[in-house]
Amino acid sequence: MRLFEGCRVLELGSTVAGPFASRMLADFGAEVIKVESPEGDVARSMGPRKNGVPLYAASIMRNKRTVVIDLRVADGQDVVRRLARRMDVVIENFRPGTMERWGLGYDALAAENPGLVLARISGYGQDGPYADRPGYGVNGEAMSGLRALTGEPDRPPPRVATSLTDYIAGTYAAFGIASALLHRTRTGRGQVIDVALYESAMSYVEPHIPVFASLGIEGRRSGSRLPMSTPNSLFPARDGHVHIAAFADGAFRRLATVMGRPDLPDDPRFATTRARNENVDALEAEIARWTSGFDTRELEALLVEAGIPASRIYGVADLFDDPHIAARGALLEVSDARLGSTTVPAPMPRFSETPGTVRWLGRPLGADTREVLADLAGLDDARIASLLERGVVRQHDPRSD
Repeated sequence: MRLFEGCRVLELGSTVAGPFASRMLADFGAEVIKVESPEGDVARSMGPRKNGVPLYAASIMRNKRTVVIDLRVADGQDVVRRLARRMDVVIENFRPGTMERWGLGYDALAAENPGLVLARISGYGQDGPYADRPGYGVNGEAMSGLRALTGEPDRPPPRVATSLTDYIAGTYAAFGIASALLHRTRTGRGQVIDVALYESAMSYVEPHIPVFASLGIEGRRSGSRLPMSTPNSLFPARDGHVHIAAFADGAFRRLATVMGRPDLPDDPRFATTRARNENVDALEAEIARWTSGFDTRELEALLVEAGIPASRIYGVADLFDDPHIAARGALLEVSDARLGSTTVPAPMPRFSETPGTVRWLGRPLGADTREVLADLAGLDDARIASLLERGVVRQHDPRSD
């Protein structure tokens, strides 16, 4: 049995946060209908391709059926209203007010489907003075305080080379949907979930918020260090770097023993957690002198054997060459008629009774338009033909492959 089997989800919007939320649900059995504009989701143009197939879209659009509907015209909006009657969940990530302008606000949809759950993802939330601002995840990250904590203190704060805040918000949206469906089983009522990109990222700044509120101390960028947690940083090796997290007293004593420096825990500068935090530069210099004499793999193995939390910094290529990742099945090779095969992240998290599966990779634009409109929107062949002829909906043309 799949966890969300029998749950129908209508995905509106595009790019990352909304599609990631629905991808999580689809991995665990939800029937996701992805509505794309005639131009297609922007994800189809992001990143490299194989055999003409966008690889990023192959993963984030997996396990979904795809239809093309022009939401900017009245007939397209009517088709979406028809589909929404048959859905448990609608996910949208347009700017606030857009759905209402299209006659697709929650009141209109819930009038015909009172149990509907509507997840709304936007830059700044559905209300407040910034609600109308356009914004991607990276803008929300900038406002959240998270970006200000990232990177070296003497340089501008960099971004992570992935859509981090979108993924955080998508995860919150999926959690919210699951929670709202649980609430519906108890009450029979649906509800609206309001996910703001900036708030999602801001929740990750949690350790710093009560400190500033109570003490007026503002968090600052600290590079690879975790402030007030020493040693907990990146240390050099001959061919790269290893992160060592030996801030607990026991781990620090084990580190000192491995280093051949059993005197360090007795040094007043390093004897306690507070003392190590106050003398972080001196302690890190001692450790760096020792780590510089090893290759990364040798150093990592030595530290792990001694029971010290440590890891070399992996590149993406290292993920494909690690026996633990392989044993856990965290990367999944999936066959596909167009790609041959490719590898995608496995569904997460792992469930003992209802594991996720990847049933198929992202399908071509409009591959399921005709079938979905007939089966779920209740349109007959003549109506579908009319919509296709006028460009309100589109279907996949295999000749374009």
